Amino acid sequence: MIQRIKGTMDILPNETPLFRYIESVMREEAEKYGYGEIRTPTFESTELFVRGVGDTTDVVQKEMYTFADGDDGKSISLRPEGTASVVRAIIENGRCSDPMPLKYYYIMSCFRHEKPQAGRSREFFQFGTEMFGSESPAADATAIALASSVLKRLGLKNVKLHLNSIGCKECRPAYREALVSYFGQRRDCLCDTCKDRLVKNPLRLLDCKNPECATVAKDAPKTLDHLCDTCNSKFKLLTAALDEMGIAYVVDPSIVRGLDYYTGAVFEFIAEGIGAQSTVCGGGRYDGLVKSLGGPELSGIGFGMGLTRLVLAMRALGLDSIPTPTPDLYIAALGERAMIKAVGITERLRAAGMYAECDIVGRSLKAQMKYANKIGAKYTLIVGDSEIDAGVAPLRNMSDSTQTDAPLDAEKIIELIGK
Repeated sequence: MIQRIKGTMDILPNETPLFRYIESVMREEAEKYGYGEIRTPTFESTELFVRGVGDTTDVVQKEMYTFADGDDGKSISLRPEGTASVVRAIIENGRCSDPMPLKYYYIMSCFRHEKPQAGRSREFFQFGTEMFGSESPAADATAIALASSVLKRLGLKNVKLHLNSIGCKECRPAYREALVSYFGQRRDCLCDTCKDRLVKNPLRLLDCKNPECATVAKDAPKTLDHLCDTCNSKFKLLTAALDEMGIAYVVDPSIVRGLDYYTGAVFEFIAEGIGAQSTVCGGGRYDGLVKSLGGPELSGIGFGMGLTRLVLAMRALGLDSIPTPTPDLYIAALGERAMIKAVGITERLRAAGMYAECDIVGRSLKAQMKYANKIGAKYTLIVGDSEIDAGVAPLRNMSDSTQTDAPLDAEKIIELIGK
C-alpha cells in the first residue's frame, strides 16, 4: 500500500470543521485590523530564502526542500516560511510606493525537513501577517494585539505572551561579542550544533533545547542590557502600549527567534499543557529585510501562527467540538423509479439552498432510515411508486417521529420544513 510521506498529514472530514473554524477566525480578525489577504507561490527561487531567511540558519542549511527546475536547472525551493515571499511580492508588484502602512495576511502551507513530532510536521499550515512602513512601537503593539485577539477568540486562556528585544544593527555587534565571549569560555559544555552556532549565529545559542546548553544559557548576557538608547526607548514604548491595551506579557531574554531577518522587538505566544512544541505564535520586527531583497528602506513587523499547534492547544482544553453541518432532509427511495424521482427533488432542493441527501446506494428502507439517523438528518421523506402516483409522500420529523404528507415539489417541501 502506498502511504503518505513521513512528516505530512491527512486532515479528514471529521477534522476539517475545526481547521475551517480556526481559519475563519483568523480571516475575520485580520480584516478587522485592516489586513488584506495575499497569496504567493508554493515554491520560489532558492536565493530568496538564502538571502531573506539567512544562509546560517538551520532552515536554509538543513531544512529546505530544494531541487533543480527541469527547464533551466535553476535552484528552487518549497517555501519554508511566508515573510520572504511576501516581501518579494510587494517589491516585484510595485507596492512599496503605496500609502503606508501596508498590511497583509495569509494562510498557507510551508515545508521544512524536520524530525516529525507532535505539533511539528514537514508540511505545516501557517497563518501569518506582515506590516510594512511603520517604525513606531505602536505597529509592534498592533501586530501583537491581532495575534492576541485571534487566540482569545479561539478560547485559549492558557497562552502567555513572551517578549524581548534583540537590538538593531547599531547595538547587536557589541552584544554578539559578549555572547561569543561568554559561551566561548564554556564551549566544552555545548552540543555540537551550538559549537557551530558559536561561530555562525551566536544569538541562536540562547534558545537551544539541549538541557546542558539551556543551563549554560541561563546566565548568559541579556539582550536588554546591551540595547542602544533608541532600541531601549522603543522597547519601553512597546511595553507601555501593551499595558494600555491590557495585554499581559512576560519579558523573556531567551526569546530570540530562529531567522536572521529579525531585529528589535521579538515575541512568542506560548501555550501551557500541549507538550514540547508549545509556541503557537512567533514574530517580531525585521526592518532591514525589504532592502536586503532589493527593495527600498522599509520597516516590517509580523508573526506566524501554526494551525496544527493551535488544534493541539484547543484539544487540550476541550475546545475542539465544532458542529458539523447535518442534512435538513434525507429522501429515502424505494425502487429505481423512486430513486430517479428522489435525485431530481434533491437537486432542486440543493439549488434552492437546502442541504439535502437521498439514497444513491440502493439500501433497504430500514437501512436508509438508520443511515438518515446516523448522518443527523432533521427530516426524512419516504418515496416509493405509490407516493409518486399520488404526488405526496410522508415527511417525518426525526426528532419527535411526527409525520405529515408533503407534495413531491421542492418549493412545497421547503415551505413545510420551514414551518
